[in-house]
Parts: sequence; structure tokens; C-alpha cells
Amino acid sequence: MVSKRILVTGGAGFLGSHLCERLLRSGCHVLCMDSFLTGSHANVASFLAHRNFALITHDIAQPLPAGMEVDEIYNLACPASPPHYQADPLHTVKTSVYGAIHLLELAQRCGARILQASTSEVYGDPEVSPQTEAYWGHVNPLGPRACYDEGKRCAETLFFDFHRRHGVAIKVARIFNTYGPRMQPDDGRVVSNFIVQALRGDSLTVYGDGSQTRSFCYVDDLIEGLLALMASPLEVTGPINLGNPTELSMCELADRVLTLTGACTAVDFRPLPQDDPRQRRPDITRAKHVLGWEPTVPLSVGLEKTVDYFRQLLSATSTTSVDGVVQVMREEGAS
Repeated sequence: MVSKRILVTGGAGFLGSHLCERLLRSGCHVLCMDSFLTGSHANVASFLAHRNFALITHDIAQPLPAGMEVDEIYNLACPASPPHYQADPLHTVKTSVYGAIHLLELAQRCGARILQASTSEVYGDPEVSPQTEAYWGHVNPLGPRACYDEGKRCAETLFFDFHRRHGVAIKVARIFNTYGPRMQPDDGRVVSNFIVQALRGDSLTVYGDGSQTRSFCYVDDLIEGLLALMASPLEVTGPINLGNPTELSMCELADRVLTLTGACTAVDFRPLPQDDPRQRRPDITRAKHVLGWEPTVPLSVGLEKTVDYFRQLLSATSTTSVDGVVQVMREEGAS
């Protein structure tokens, strides 16, 4: 059998790099495309010597390189944390909208299946819980989060219009909060924030009164969900929620992180940002029935692995910084 040629946009990001790794283990030829606006070379450095891996630095908001031929496309290209996608909101919208158009046109030309990594943010600050795929959401189109929320909603619209108009084989996954190794220390998401702050001995930043909830899915589980959706029958287009339905308040998460890290720090309560969802919990009934998928990694296990990752990362960063200072001192002394 000839292995599939798979394009992963945003492939050097948190989720994208895990997906690339999983596809390579399956024997696929992986073309990783990333603008490196928020992606990291370190995430894919170990793949560069793999004979089935190729890396292209490109922004999907711009026309794609000519002559590409692929069997499947996973579109994971877009900043996913509020500090990153709000840093350049216009580019965030362009990535979601122009990027979707460029990739859908490629899928149409190649006859490829294409999966859109959508988000639970399409539900906005939901007025129902848990959120089912039939819920249309409660989104503020004028707020500071709209560049991401509405960009992803528009991308979903484009996917279904290309499917209806041109017969493109689409898959739409609505991804809920995901965590694990390769998250960036400064990405602004609550799991990485809490762990990094605890390991550094800083106060844990909790917005609002900490009663707002999220549901956290470990990255390995999420990747298996994406693969199951891509492999599903053609008539399964989605959207399908992928996430962990176990709900946790921010104060409860802070307590768990403090226990795992052994940190003795305070909690710093700050005002809740505008349009920050009060509750986020997926209904994964459709994923269970249609894909045979549900998360299996307990939060305690996933958090422990993530804490270990950040502990090693911060230790290596600290060592590098110290070594750099020592080297500068040696050079200054020699001069």
C-alpha cells in the first residue's frame, strides 16, 4: 500500500505537532505547514530527520504553494489562546477565513478529505450546558474574542458551503479545552498558566471568583478523536464535539495544580475578562455513537504528565540562562 500524503497546517503548534508525530508512527507521509507565528521549531525538531516528514514555512492566509498533491488535510492553523489571537485580531480572522478558502480549494482540486479544527468557542458564553452540536451559541460578534470566535464560525460556514456546492469531503471537529506537553509557558491558557506559576513560586492568577468552569481533555485523547473523525464514513461531516465532559471550576483546578507541584503559593483573584465564558462542558454523545470515541486519560494522570513536562522545560531554560551568563562573564573577563 502507498501511504497517505497528509498536510497538517499549524503542524508545529501544540496540537499539530502531536498529530504529526502520531501520523508518522502510522506510516503516513506528513507535510507540516506552519507560519511559526505561535508554533515552535522545537516541537518538530525531532521529526526533521524522518524520511516521511517535510516542513514548509508558510502562512495559510496567503495563497498556498503551487503543485501540492495531498490525500488528507488537517487544518489546525490559528492562534488558539486569547493573548495570541488578540495580539493581531485582523490576522486571526484572515487565518480562519482566507486559510479555510485556500485549503478547501486545495482539497477540491486534489479530491482530498479535509478536517477543520473548530472550537468550543463557537458556542461563546453558552446559555445551555452541556453544549450539544445543535446549539447555535451565544457569541458577542463585537467583543475582543470575536476575531477567534467568529473567524472559526465563518470557517465552519465555508466548509459546509464547499461541501454542498462542490462535494468536498469535509470533517468539522469542535475542540474543547485541551492540555498536555508542548504547550507554551506563556500561551495564556489556564492549565499552563497555573503550572508555570506554581513551579516558579508565583501566585496563581484566577479571573473572576474562580467559579467558572472548563472541561479539560488530555492531548493524546484529543488526537485519537481527530483521527477517528477523519477516518469516519464520508457522510459523517460533523460538527462533532471532542473534549472531556468532566467539569471543573478554576478554583478546583488551582487546588489540584498546587497539590501536584507541592507549591505553597497564594491565589491572586483578578477581574474577569470581557466575554469570558462562565461554563464550558461538551456533550460528546455524538462522538461516542458515531466515532466510538471518548477520552480515557484521567485528569490526575494528564496533569501529572504536564507538570513533569513544564518542570523539565523550566529547568532546562534556567540552566541555559545560567550557562549564558557564565559564558558572558568569561568573555568579559578574557577581554
